[in-house]
Amino acid sequence: MKFYITTPIYYANGVPHIGHSYTTIASDIVARWKRLNNFDVFFLTGTDEHGAKIAAAAKVQNRTPQNLCDEVSAKFKEVWKLLNISYTEFIRTTEQKHIISVKKIVKILFEKGFIFKKKYEGSYCLECEKFYSQKDLDENNNCPFHKTSLVIQSEENYFFKLSFFQIKLLERISNPSHKEYIKIQPEERKNEIIGKLRLGLEDISFSRTALEWGIPLPFDKEQTVYVWVDALVNYITGVGYMINDAKFRKYWPADIHLMAKDILWFHSVVWPAILMAVDLPLPRRICSHGFFTLNGDKISKSLGNVISPGELVDKYGVDAARYLIITLIPFGPDGNISWRELTLKYNTDLANNLGNLVSRTIKMAEKYFNFQVLQNTINLHLAKRVAAILKENFADSIDNMQFNKAAEVLQDAITLINKQIEIDSPWKLFKVDIKKLSFCIDSYLQAICVIAMYLLPFMPVSSEKIWNMMGAVGNISEVAKKYFSNMIIPENGFSAPQTKLNSMEILFPRIEK
Repeated sequence: MKFYITTPIYYANGVPHIGHSYTTIASDIVARWKRLNNFDVFFLTGTDEHGAKIAAAAKVQNRTPQNLCDEVSAKFKEVWKLLNISYTEFIRTTEQKHIISVKKIVKILFEKGFIFKKKYEGSYCLECEKFYSQKDLDENNNCPFHKTSLVIQSEENYFFKLSFFQIKLLERISNPSHKEYIKIQPEERKNEIIGKLRLGLEDISFSRTALEWGIPLPFDKEQTVYVWVDALVNYITGVGYMINDAKFRKYWPADIHLMAKDILWFHSVVWPAILMAVDLPLPRRICSHGFFTLNGDKISKSLGNVISPGELVDKYGVDAARYLIITLIPFGPDGNISWRELTLKYNTDLANNLGNLVSRTIKMAEKYFNFQVLQNTINLHLAKRVAAILKENFADSIDNMQFNKAAEVLQDAITLINKQIEIDSPWKLFKVDIKKLSFCIDSYLQAICVIAMYLLPFMPVSSEKIWNMMGAVGNISEVAKKYFSNMIIPENGFSAPQTKLNSMEILFPRIEK
């Protein structure tokens, strides 16, 4: 089974921040989960490198646009490496293979009569690099996303016949039984898209004049392809369109396009319309999340409150940063974050609950058995209870982008083990029943191994460390794949009897301030 997931390609005019990280970590968690469930996963991310803003930023810095893009693209790759992002391919829109794809799509659209030339005057947002109609502006007649004043621009461009696809789009977005149904999540965003579609669609500008930093139209060298068209085509370029037909047929259509809400319209309306126009299959699912505020304020460079991924990693570590970013607020609505809330969740979920469980279990194994549990009869009762909790809700939570709920299920399972330790009171058993003590500690080891497998998509490095500390046999990812294929715990469990456990490593030191 194949599974194809994409992030948006990030605009190469600034460095990665927490918003980019949230989208990319969310995609990475889904990709890792699908791999553990034996899917052939293709995970695409990259940078969007054409357009007026790139050219303007390069000019200010007295450098070429390509040089600027090379630097910014490298920073994104560096940050994704830091955050342990397991992408399959990193695409750049300045790559020759992508330019070939864009020109091919544009040529087909032109030959089929979906592109036409006309003069247009309208309100243009320099930040979005797009025209807005009056009905789309905010109450102050500003850009609905950037809240900045618009400029009136007039030029002769090529337009795409978006209006032609209104009914076709409504059918595919509103009817789950349609063979080309596009599932939009969350539900309220789907309803917003349907509402706007019912109001009617206008044809939209498809090219720009006098813009040097872009892809020239194959049939009119004085015009360049609009940056949003260029960017959208990356999703088919990345899986081999025009380059590797077998690869393209294998992975396309995308199973999930994942993004922030400000570009949902392009992905759920404009992109499917282009694909229908060129007779290509439509993406199956489009998921959008909200915007962040920090301590109630909009995150922006001008306010000086942009949180970098590096700051999060420095404070919490890589795995903890991944976990905290994605689970602090629900996926979908806007959400507020703060350093205080991040640290509180770190201490509660990771230091006090998970970290404490691992620590106390290893300490008991060391104190009572010198790191070697003597139990010869495997005790899987607690592991099965933990597995039942996780089996019921974890997979659905991940599949529905409810990462905070998946984390809650994990914490419930961890809490169950901690409570069982209190009930068993191993410190009392040591004096009266060493055999039962060994039996109990083995049950904790086996149950924690189950936790570690489910933690893999969120915290891959910490999960492996926990797995090894529990004395588990085999590579954790390979064992997890076998387990998730049938959801049956092996008769011999995961931690083998007589195995010498590894000494404890403090995974999540408590943060006092």
